Amino acid sequence: MSGNRRKAFLVSAALVGGMLLMTACQDGDTATDTGAAQGSPSATPAADAASPSSSGSGEGADKGSDTAGKGTEDGAGSGVDTGNGKREPVGQSCGSNDISWSSRSETQAGGYILVMAKAKPGITCVLPAALPVVAFGSDGTEAGPAEQSVGQQITLSGGTTAYAGVNPKTTNSDGGKELDSIIVSVANDDPDPVSLRVGTITVEDPIVTNWHTVPTDAVPFN
Repeated sequence: MSGNRRKAFLVSAALVGGMLLMTACQDGDTATDTGAAQGSPSATPAADAASPSSSGSGEGADKGSDTAGKGTEDGAGSGVDTGNGKREPVGQSCGSNDISWSSRSETQAGGYILVMAKAKPGITCVLPAALPVVAFGSDGTEAGPAEQSVGQQITLSGGTTAYAGVNPKTTNSDGGKELDSIIVSVANDDPDPVSLRVGTITVEDPIVTNWHTVPTDAVPFN
């Protein structure tokens, strides 16, 4: 009996010890889980704090790229290609309302009208390498070219004056229409043509020169 009791006691002790060991392990697991659960919120703010920094960096890069791109486009889009890999700036084209107009009668070459164009104060503009538009009468008869080729661009600014010569009658007949003014403009699509009083003239098959910077170059020879 003594041996059986001892054996039973040892078995009982082993069972109790096993239960205690299992309880201790469970307590340890619980503590580990609790620690991990408590530790994870503290890691989340750190990740969140890093996120705005990354986002801000991306926005800055995008804005920088956009700005650089715009500058390149602006630089490439301005000026005229000269054919040698360079671009030269283009000035403002003259409109008729940018110009102070005047005229006078000349006797050379059988008589003609000298038209003079100066930029208004504070304006710098470019007259195109094309004939000035000169029209006569209510029917809008236009003067044809007096020269074989188109002239050069002329930049008007300050005291620079451009000259064009108009011969209102190039025929030897007695025909034509009597007028006392001409209509001038820089181009056909110019919205602001100007009327210039020129005295009584007879108009038939009129011609006009290109723009010139020297008045003697603007004589409209037939």
